[in-house]
Amino acid sequence: MLLHTDIRIAPKVFIVSMFSREQDIWAHNPQFNIFAQAIAIPGLSPLFPHVHCTQDGSVCELVTGAGEINSAVTMTSLLFSKTAQSMFDFRKTYFLIAGVAGGNPEHVTLGSVTFARFAVQVTLQYEIDAREIPKDFPTGYMPLGVRPPDIFNVFPPILYGTEVFEVNDNLRQVAYGLTKNATLHDNTIAQAYRANYGLDNRFIAGSSPPSVALCDTITADTFWSGNLLAEAFENTTKLFTNGSAVYCSTQQEDNATLEALLRGAISGLVDFSRIIIMRTISNFDRPFPSQTAVEGRFAIQGGFASALANIQIAGSKVIQGILDQWNDAFEEGIEPGNYIGDVFGSLERVSIPLVYPDL
Repeated sequence: MLLHTDIRIAPKVFIVSMFSREQDIWAHNPQFNIFAQAIAIPGLSPLFPHVHCTQDGSVCELVTGAGEINSAVTMTSLLFSKTAQSMFDFRKTYFLIAGVAGGNPEHVTLGSVTFARFAVQVTLQYEIDAREIPKDFPTGYMPLGVRPPDIFNVFPPILYGTEVFEVNDNLRQVAYGLTKNATLHDNTIAQAYRANYGLDNRFIAGSSPPSVALCDTITADTFWSGNLLAEAFENTTKLFTNGSAVYCSTQQEDNATLEALLRGAISGLVDFSRIIIMRTISNFDRPFPSQTAVEGRFAIQGGFASALANIQIAGSKVIQGILDQWNDAFEEGIEPGNYIGDVFGSLERVSIPLVYPDL
């Protein structure tokens, strides 16, 4: 039984961090102290069992734990546990997913801040080890449900429902407007490393200073690297979104977080139109010319410190903008001009017929 809403905490903004360093960066924020309150919620990560909030409850934050399973369980517990429902009212809360990510040098560089419209779960496919695939196969990944001879570039006959999420693009544009002129953190190690990408005209963005970008994110439990996987996942992203998404960030949690929030929205606990996906770039997802994939994976790239700093630099501008304009613009919400939700049309109660051939 929920307590009366006027005694529950109703955050205006809720920051979703994925691991401790992403949380720690908020201690350097002079505008609000998210560590004024610590509220234990059953079902959160054993390593991060508390929701942290400002004294007035206007801004809260938690750490999900890294990876899709941690994110899904933590966010589900936050929304659906009896303790959380007695403590919080999230119906008007803006959820700011704020974490570091890998980056596609075709679109971003180390330290860049990105805001996504689409999140694509690119490894939810058939997979064969690349060492065992036929020579004419472009990748070992194939959409679920395909059958020879058409096994590539075919929209998945089987959908699990979490493959693609789309969030409110009008809200994304607002977040971009609040942050696009921010002075972002940069460092000499990152500058020297990214200069290597200037050797390839495809990677001009990768060799440039960090900036704020509008581009999409892909989710995988694996912390992958390399040109071949990057090319495969670029194709998957386009295929799963009918060419609408262009991925620039890679991470391990967002589709899981969004699935939990979607179920919360279906249950009337949250508003799915109030989600912002912000990822800052800590490392490149592929090597520079003349570098191997293994060398790139283990290189000291220098982007991590700037990515962490820019979570707080850009995120604070988003949060402060929401707080300052709450009465005029944000309390009633930013109406989406695009479809929002999952591939099943769950928020619109759209029934999508699915065929499940033998796996």
